[in-house]
Amino acid sequence: MALSDVKALTFDVFGTVVNWRDSIAREAKSSLAAKGYDEDWHAFADRWRARYQPAMEEVRTGGRPWVKLDDLHRENLVELLRESEIAGLSESDIDHLNRAWHRLDGWPDSVEGLTRLKRKFILATLSNGNVALMVNMAKYAGLPWDVILGAEVAHAYKPQPEAYDRSAALLDLRPDQCMMVAAHNGDLVAARSRGFHTAFVSRPLEHGPGKTRDVKAEHDFDVIADDFIDLAVKLGC
Repeated sequence: MALSDVKALTFDVFGTVVNWRDSIAREAKSSLAAKGYDEDWHAFADRWRARYQPAMEEVRTGGRPWVKLDDLHRENLVELLRESEIAGLSESDIDHLNRAWHRLDGWPDSVEGLTRLKRKFILATLSNGNVALMVNMAKYAGLPWDVILGAEVAHAYKPQPEAYDRSAALLDLRPDQCMMVAAHNGDLVAARSRGFHTAFVSRPLEHGPGKTRDVKAEHDFDVIADDFIDLAVKLGC
């Protein structure tokens, strides 16, 4: 199918649409510096994020029943606080910090680019984030989604095939009528294996200035763009 047949764009969110690293560092500093802790807050964000894939992998492989990402994030945060010797937080303090993932800033081009793309396409999240997280983040950052799909709706964490298959089915579209948009090569490869078109969007600062992976598109994806505004131009929006 030609790109002209694409009806919906499905988006990875963490890193592709929102700047999680700077946002989490800001939120951690706001929550913990007031309690007397002085950390490298970007390193703190990196260490929290590093637990993300291993936690989901335990669910993917059947090592534990389905758990939504908010709960995995909280478990990982509790471990990280203990490892960092940060104590004295109440349960409500921990909950507030955990919900930092609901308060992530979009990249500078995200709202403008998504708004342009929305004129022509259905815009759907296809994220590992749970529904409440995605909705709250959208309200916080002004992200103009048409629908929240992804892991919690599909009960499958990317790159499990069901995450892509069920998202397309819920839109009543064939996979080849959908285009996965992501800054991560592996996500796009997995989506393409399920019949999706693919668009790589560069996010060179996702992991800070020393980013070493997903620096560029490593495969022959359908579209390769510098940002969402460039993607909008390349898709005729």
